Amino acid sequence: MTTTAEARPRPSDETTLPVESELDSVIAEDGHPVEPPPPAAIEPDPALAPEEIERLRKSYLLTRFWISARGYWGAKGDRLAWVFTIGLLLLIVANVGVQYAINVWNRSIFDGIEKRDAATVFYLTAVFFPLAIGSVALGVAQVYARMGMQRRWRAWLTNAVVTRWLAAGRYYQLNLVSGDHKNPEYRIAEDLRVATESPIDFLAGVTAAFLSAATFIVVLWTIGGALTLKLGGADITIPGFLVVAAVLYALIASGSILVIGRRFVEVSEEKNQAEADYRYMLTRVRENGESIALLGGEHEEREGINSTFSGVLRQWARLAGQYMRTTLVSQGSSLIAPVVPLLLCAPKYLEGQMSLGEVMQAASAFTIVQTAFGWLVDNYPRLADWNACARRIASLMMSLDGLERAESGDGIGRIRRGETDGDAMLTLRDLSVTLDDGTAVVDQTEVVIEPGERLLVAGASGSGKSTLVRAIAGLWPWGSGSVNFHADARLFMLPQKPYVPSGTLRRATTYPGAAEDWTPEEICDALHKVGLDHLKEKIEEDAPWDQTLSGGEKQRLAFARLLLHRPDIIVLDEATSALDDKGQDNMMELVTSTLPDATIISVAHRAELEAFHSRKIVLERRKGGAKLITDIALIPHKSKPRLLGQLLGRRTRSKPAGPE
Repeated sequence: MTTTAEARPRPSDETTLPVESELDSVIAEDGHPVEPPPPAAIEPDPALAPEEIERLRKSYLLTRFWISARGYWGAKGDRLAWVFTIGLLLLIVANVGVQYAINVWNRSIFDGIEKRDAATVFYLTAVFFPLAIGSVALGVAQVYARMGMQRRWRAWLTNAVVTRWLAAGRYYQLNLVSGDHKNPEYRIAEDLRVATESPIDFLAGVTAAFLSAATFIVVLWTIGGALTLKLGGADITIPGFLVVAAVLYALIASGSILVIGRRFVEVSEEKNQAEADYRYMLTRVRENGESIALLGGEHEEREGINSTFSGVLRQWARLAGQYMRTTLVSQGSSLIAPVVPLLLCAPKYLEGQMSLGEVMQAASAFTIVQTAFGWLVDNYPRLADWNACARRIASLMMSLDGLERAESGDGIGRIRRGETDGDAMLTLRDLSVTLDDGTAVVDQTEVVIEPGERLLVAGASGSGKSTLVRAIAGLWPWGSGSVNFHADARLFMLPQKPYVPSGTLRRATTYPGAAEDWTPEEICDALHKVGLDHLKEKIEEDAPWDQTLSGGEKQRLAFARLLLHRPDIIVLDEATSALDDKGQDNMMELVTSTLPDATIISVAHRAELEAFHSRKIVLERRKGGAKLITDIALIPHKSKPRLLGQLLGRRTRSKPAGPE
């Protein structure tokens, strides 16, 4: 069966999203990013307290993130991943080498100045420019390699996550299940960006810090030598005193930042969630602007926005406190670090045991070592932000894992989908529809629908009609039994609120098909048939049609799509609720006359729709799930008494009033 569901293109698990040329280059050769199967579900010990279970879940999130993220370097990841990685490491090594050469140059130039050796000073001045140019060139190359690697890793992982998100309608199913996956669009756009940018910055930073520390500790040990102090008449010798001082200084600074910023991760994560909630609130106002304006709900919406924004400000205030405390340490450290080696070397210099060049070289090396050791001090806030973002994107991955496991039959039962036996267009065999926790919504439904049959699903609100229709369309996967379609049958679903994509009206009319698949004449003819003649001249106009069209116009537009796609099975879920009685009659008569062989399944409350259906089933809400209580054969009427009565009424009212 081919499904053409309104507002829901259904890519298979192997479908790759349309991407630009650079994104194409980070996709595996078989056409899609490869990700390991979802990890097995980890069931917590029931004896643990809820707080302990939550702590274990959070600690697992980083592991879950790396299970997917490391695939970038896998056999079927980005073909240039290791090229960028190795290239970046080589550039860092070369940069440290140039840094060492500049450190040696620093010693030589000050020794030349101290000796008033003009020739040496001029020579070293000439040597400095190639060193400076080399350092700048390596720095630029390192930025290119680092940011190129970040860009490609983000593209690869984004494509993998979005493909899983859109597959099998999971982006819709996430709204139906519990879990920590609120605002998935923010997590994919922002959290995933930070989660892929920061680790590469950390890799480059840690590698450079380690190499710099190792290189310049040797310099400090060699230049500084041992320091002898007289305490209480005894001589105390400290070998490599500059190295000892650098290590002690770094331990004090790093230890201080760890103590002061121990809650940075928690505060940063809560700030990100508050920002996501605020953005979602603003998006909701924009998307529902017409309804809010018609109801005059601006004041209430402003209250909601203010409340959400107050939460953002509170989290920012907490984060600002964390930043101020860490800045106190980092700023103080950056001011004191250059002075410490000068004070430590001053006694030896004054005694003539060190030259001015050696003092300046030692000061430069001490600062480099201190910067390397203090890398954590400078990057702890970013590390905390990455931790929070990686956990949020991992939470989304875990929710997708759950849906993916459910699709394979792990845990909650799944509704099977197959092909019908014989000529039946659609059969529901012992169909039970449940929530993701196993709670029954519709129980044990048996229905056989023949080709061309028009079935009306009725019942009180909350009886499970729309849920049953979603199960038929494949949107609702949980339950048992089977939904079977005739081989090669194409299904098209019209929801109560049709989706109108961005772009031209021509694209909106042909969605989810390509606008080029139909001629302008065919599109205009479809618009004419559904009563949208006033839009025919605007089909090439790019406008915010989702905000421009009324609810009734959107539903008429959905019927125009139906006429263009001409499916075998049509599912109408309150698809005429925004139309008046006459408009509803016109749309239903249009469908039945234009697509006489199509099988129609309708969900509606209006009794008038019975005239356009040949059969009616009624669901009744009961304990343990809604039950199919009646299955009635209907006799469609060519003309409706209600319409005839209205016509006669108008004619009667048009006659002149006579004497009584």
